[in-house]
Amino acid sequence: MRHAAVIGWPISHSRSPLIHGYWLKQHGIDGTYERRPVPPADLPAFVETLRRGDLIGCNVTVPHKEAVLRLVDSADDIARAIGAANTLWVEDGRVLATNTDAYGFLTNLTAAYPDWQGAPGVPFIAGAGGAARAVIYALRGAGCKNILLSNRTRERADELARFFGDDVEVLDWANRRHAVADASLVVNTTTQGMAGQPALDFPFDALNPLSIVHDLVYVPLETPLMAGARLRGHRTLGGLGMLLHQAVVGFEHWFGVKPAVTDELYRLVAANIEAH
Repeated sequence: MRHAAVIGWPISHSRSPLIHGYWLKQHGIDGTYERRPVPPADLPAFVETLRRGDLIGCNVTVPHKEAVLRLVDSADDIARAIGAANTLWVEDGRVLATNTDAYGFLTNLTAAYPDWQGAPGVPFIAGAGGAARAVIYALRGAGCKNILLSNRTRERADELARFFGDDVEVLDWANRRHAVADASLVVNTTTQGMAGQPALDFPFDALNPLSIVHDLVYVPLETPLMAGARLRGHRTLGGLGMLLHQAVVGFEHWFGVKPAVTDELYRLVAANIEAH
C-alpha cells in the first residue's frame, strides 16, 4: 500500500484527502492520503521521514511552500521560477519538488473561458504572496507581456516584480481604480473574502465591462468579489477548479495514474464545502 499526505499548519481545513480519496477509489488503487499537521519547526524532520520512505510523497500548503524548497534534494525549473513548492515525491531516497499551482490556475481558467485572452486590456493581480507568484508564472507562460500587480504592502509587490522582471508593473493599492479600468482579467490571490475574512475592497464601478473576475478563494464557493462582479454582468470564476486541477500532477507522481477532473468530483467537493 502506498501512502501520501498533505502537510501544513494548520491543516484541518484541507479538502485534498477528499479529492485524492475519490481518485484512489475510482482507479481501484491500494493507497491512502491523509492530513498531517506539521509545525514550521518540525518541517526539516518531516522531510527526513520522506527520505526514509514513510510516504511516497505529499502536498505542501501554507506556511511551508517556500521553506520546503531549501530542504528538498532537487526542485524542478517550475518550483524554482515560482520560488515555492507544493508537491513532493520520492525517487531513490531523494526528495523531489515541483509547483502545480500555475498548472492548476491556467488549466482551470482555460477550461472555463477558452477565450480569456481575447478581451482588451491586461491582467490585474491583487496580492503578492505565494499564489500571486504562481499566477504570474502561469500568465507569463501563456504569453502575457504586461501584468499589473497591486498589494496593500507595496514593498511585497515590488519584491515580486523584481523577481519576475519587466513583465510585471506595480501600482499602489490606492490607485487600483485606474488599474482595473484596463483589466481584461482580475485575479484575487489574497485571503480577503475567505470565510471569516473581510471582503476585498474592490472598485466595481471602475472595472472594465469585459473583465473576467477570478477569485482563488474557494471557501465560500462564491465570494463577495465574485457575487459583486456577477451582479454587474461579469464572467466570474472561483478557486475550487484550480484546487482540483493542481492535484492531478501529484496523484500521477505518487500513484502512476493521471486522474481526470470531472463534474462529479467538483460537485462532491463543493457539497462538502457548503456543508461545513
